[in-house]
Formats: sequence, structure tokens, C-alpha cells
Amino acid sequence: MSIMEHLEALRRMLIVCAAAWLLTTLIGLFFAGRAFNALVQRSGIPSGHVVYLDLTGGVILDIKVALYIGIIVAAPVMIQQLWWFISPGLHLHERRVVMPMVIATIIFFYLGTAFALYSLPLFVKVLTSLAPSDAQYLAGGAELLGFIMVMVLAFGIVFELPVVLYSLGRLGLISSKWLYKNRFYWVIGLGILANVLTPGVDPVTPLILFVPLWVFWEGTALLLKLSGH
Repeated sequence: MSIMEHLEALRRMLIVCAAAWLLTTLIGLFFAGRAFNALVQRSGIPSGHVVYLDLTGGVILDIKVALYIGIIVAAPVMIQQLWWFISPGLHLHERRVVMPMVIATIIFFYLGTAFALYSLPLFVKVLTSLAPSDAQYLAGGAELLGFIMVMVLAFGIVFELPVVLYSLGRLGLISSKWLYKNRFYWVIGLGILANVLTPGVDPVTPLILFVPLWVFWEGTALLLKLSGH
């Protein structure tokens, strides 16, 4: 493809992604209130402890919820478009795995988001337990939503680790031999990543993220080895 063809493909991808996000965001406006209430209940914060201080805060909060709903729901379209944009640069035998990789990317993204929501009550409990005993937590709606969605999106992206490693292996940029040779550094790196993304100062909470990431790493390295990469 020429440079102009690449730019045209990029423009098409961005338009499709933006249209998908806009459509799902508009639909999300109808469910924003219920979705936010579900997140608050999931977090374990008592009813009545979530507030907003600006007169327009409630409306803005609904819009933010809808925008996040749009990202989560439109993620499969965005992922498919990203792989479609990359595929012209692949060899014919590499393009055959594009569709399985699209499906795997979507699955692992939603696994990460589900994992973050599943672990949310523990994260909130750990953080609130670190506050002084006489202090009472009143959650700002926008701040709470921002915290939850950063965790959700971060976990969704981090859970793409096996997809990224397998893709690099199929492209010949890394190999199972290289992964096993550098296992120690991967353990340290994944441990640091787990500590950065999980709140609290205790040594147990980061294991909630580290264990699945390490399982993904070992599984991907084994899969690459069995496939001869």
C-alpha cells in the first residue's frame, strides 16, 4: 500500500471507531443512571455516601457514564478495526490468524474488565481501611466513576498480554526460547505492574492481578513452544 492508501485506511478506521463510540454512547445515555447505581452497589459503598457538589454534576456524571459505556460496548468494533488496519502489513500466512486474534483480543479485554469489577469491592475496602478511624468516606460521584473506569480499562488492556506475546511470536519478533530465557525479568516486571495497578500497601492484593498475568504468560510461552515459535 502507498502512503496515501495507508492514510485513507487510517481515516476509515478512525471514522468507523468514532461512529461506533458515538452510537453506543447515545444508547448508553438511556442506561447511565442504572449503570452507575450498579457500579456503586458493586463497590460496596453504602447508599447515600456518593455525592456531587455542582448543580450540573448529576447531568455531567450521566454523560461520563455514557461515554465509558460507549468505550466498553464499542470495544469489539474498535479492536476489529485495529486488526483490519494492521493486516495489510502482514504476510499471507500471518493474515490467516487475524480473525482468531480479533476474537482472542475481544475475549481477553472483557475478561480484564470483568476481573476488575469482580475485584472492585476488595480494592475499595483496602483503600478505605487505610484512612484514619475517625474519618468517614463520602465518595464524589465523578471521582468514584473515574477510579472505577480507570481500573476497568487498565485491567482490560493489561489482560491483552497473551495476545500481544503470541502475535509477536507469530511475527518472529520474539520466541518461546527468548521468553523462558528472560523469565526472571518477566516475573519482576509483572510483579511491578501488579503493584502499580492494584491499590493498597499489603503484599496480598497485588497477587490478585499478578497470578492471572503469570498464568497467561506461562500459557502463551507454552503455546508458542508447541507451535514451533
